[in-house]
Amino acid sequence: MVGNLRPIGNRPVAELSRIFNEPIANRPQDTILPHTNLMLAVPQILFGAALFVLTSLALGMLLFRVLAIRLHRLEEPLLAFVTGSGILGAILFVLCTVRMVRAIWFLALGVIAIAAALWFREHRHRDTLPSLPKTWSITFAILIAAFSVWYFVNALAPEMSPDGMAYHLWLPAEYARAHGFVRIPTSIFANFPQGMELLFLFAFVFGKHSSAALVHFSFLAALPWLILCYGRRFGFPRAAAVAAVLTFASPIVGVDGASAYVDVGLATIGFALFYVLQIWNADRQPGFLVLAGVLAGFACAVKYTGVMALLYALIFVASRTGLLAFPHKDITRQARRPVLLLLASLVFIVPWLAKNWIWAENPVSPFANRLFPNPYVHVSFEDDYRTLMRHQQVRNWHEIPMQLSVKGAAVGGIVGPFFLLAPIALLAARRREGRQILLAGAVFLLPYFSSIGARFLIPALPFVSLAIALAIANASSLLFILMVAAGLACWPPVVNLYCEGPAWGRPSRMPLRQALRLESEESWLSRKSPPYAIAKLVEQMVPESESVFAFGTPARSYLTRKVTVRYESAPGEVLGDILWSPLFGNQPALALDFHFPPTELRKVRLVLTAAAAESMWSVSELRAYSSGRELARSPEWRLNARPNPWDVQLAFDNSPVTRWRSWEPARPGMFLEIDFGGVRQLDLLRLEREDGQNAMKYRVDGMDARGQWTTLSSESTPLSLPITVNLRREATREISRRGLHYFLVDENDPGAADYQRYAPAWRLALVGESHGSRLYRID
Repeated sequence: MVGNLRPIGNRPVAELSRIFNEPIANRPQDTILPHTNLMLAVPQILFGAALFVLTSLALGMLLFRVLAIRLHRLEEPLLAFVTGSGILGAILFVLCTVRMVRAIWFLALGVIAIAAALWFREHRHRDTLPSLPKTWSITFAILIAAFSVWYFVNALAPEMSPDGMAYHLWLPAEYARAHGFVRIPTSIFANFPQGMELLFLFAFVFGKHSSAALVHFSFLAALPWLILCYGRRFGFPRAAAVAAVLTFASPIVGVDGASAYVDVGLATIGFALFYVLQIWNADRQPGFLVLAGVLAGFACAVKYTGVMALLYALIFVASRTGLLAFPHKDITRQARRPVLLLLASLVFIVPWLAKNWIWAENPVSPFANRLFPNPYVHVSFEDDYRTLMRHQQVRNWHEIPMQLSVKGAAVGGIVGPFFLLAPIALLAARRREGRQILLAGAVFLLPYFSSIGARFLIPALPFVSLAIALAIANASSLLFILMVAAGLACWPPVVNLYCEGPAWGRPSRMPLRQALRLESEESWLSRKSPPYAIAKLVEQMVPESESVFAFGTPARSYLTRKVTVRYESAPGEVLGDILWSPLFGNQPALALDFHFPPTELRKVRLVLTAAAAESMWSVSELRAYSSGRELARSPEWRLNARPNPWDVQLAFDNSPVTRWRSWEPARPGMFLEIDFGGVRQLDLLRLEREDGQNAMKYRVDGMDARGQWTTLSSESTPLSLPITVNLRREATREISRRGLHYFLVDENDPGAADYQRYAPAWRLALVGESHGSRLYRID
């Protein structure tokens, strides 16, 4: 290995070791997260969630006062809560930036906001909205209350949702330990917008995991009442009551909203935005445009797909102000209102884009990596991620309706059987309100076609539910039957009778004992959650100063050890490539010699001229020769590659288990380049690569002392390369050189059987195992 080259943009091994091992935060010795004092656990959890709700409500009420917004009695606190949550998230972004994440500061923020809201509260009569008939009101209240209790108990119970444990609560845990934002270059999840995760953080510092889950539950609890209030305001309360039950009782909505996820939160924000725009359209108060901008920006800060909320808001306002009409009478005046909304939204959007631009060199990381090349996320990851999310486990598109409605195994859950009625929603277009609802639903449905999991439908479900109910709004008895039937069919124990989806999302009973901490978090999670048990193994067996490499994402929110996951970053994918090299024929097996007359050169470049479709170019080693002797690699050399210049040194390190890869489909024009830092005489360039790239064609270009490029050779002579070293040991040695001495392997991971069977050849020691996962130490 030659470690003193100066590659352009490349990260030497020492820097990679720092990336993989630099502590993200100050980590305590003990396992951090399960509550140890059972008597205090529930009060702490409830306090954190209650403080969040009251603080958000107070901030929203203060904004309403500033904007002179007047609302009806029930809709005011609901919209104030959702809007105030966005403001709280923006404040928390600032506190994380300046490293002021501490319980005392959050408590002070909450107390000040609540006190200010009470001080400035105007004690005046607020009009009430038209009410439901008594029978409807009682039935609606019973259904919503029953589901609310079920969801609340599940949210209060120890958090064990897959993504909640893996990253939605991992990031708040890291920020809490570090007292603010920390740069995490080894995980794409650190680059997603985290507007909801910051709200989790607010409660997490007081009540940890379950308190954060209750934050998301609060958005779930607000959603059906927002739907009902909308219908009461605009003249169809019965249809709105049915839509609220259809949405609230949807199994995927319930399980998502009772966990530390973000989809229900996004749906609530999106519907609140729709609601506010409808109010603005009725009375044209400018304050509602600012409010809409806050909500649109908040939606974008929660999730990238939240941009649909901003798109809908801009289209709606532009159409209502005549900006979309032609010819324009006064375009400056017509554009003023959409611009006001956009500016208000950018306050919440720009900070996240700026954070990614500074830390990930890509404002919309982990996407658009072709537009913003960077060393942290490969283009191939982005392509594979889109393909995976677009298809998941669905074999044919015609399977999707039944999978989404009653089966769920292939799409991660169900929305409920009554959404098979979705085609009749088009009948809602007979009413003006129905057309507005269908338009909003269509916009919020757009991201689903790139991610077909059931939970990605959640933001559109309130609109689909409303459209279904409006389609049969004139049949009051049928509406009532639909509301009751939806509640009964979607009651969680009933769902278990027909749903084939994953156990997460289909609880057979309420975990009341666990919610009340009559059984400890430690006991419950150890029995019921394999990811938690695996995380516990890592926490106990890996020294605090060490980091772990894993092929899959563990329950990191229950860990204080740093874990680098293979697919979550470009450095992680390189580590996985090294460990898989001895197993899948990635080692150099063929050399291609490009001969040319002895030439004085300042630079030499290997250029790809042809490649098979969708293939990836890789180079194990590139060597330059003069008169039969390899040129000694020198600190004066500067290396470059296009694309992926950051890993170019892997083609110049004399290691048979590392290789430079394009990490995107190969195309003519890609190259590897050596700048010798002076003039050198060459007559041969040797490319060493693995088998299976026969469709690749190359040429060698050289730059002379005058800076002129010429083609030196496009013909090569093949030469077989024997394997003379223990590739397994070479792979683990390379991992060790990067500062990683532990790695976690699931029994279903590629290579798991080989690591177990040939552990001595890999120089691996089994440290422990749990639920099919093995933790190895590299000796």
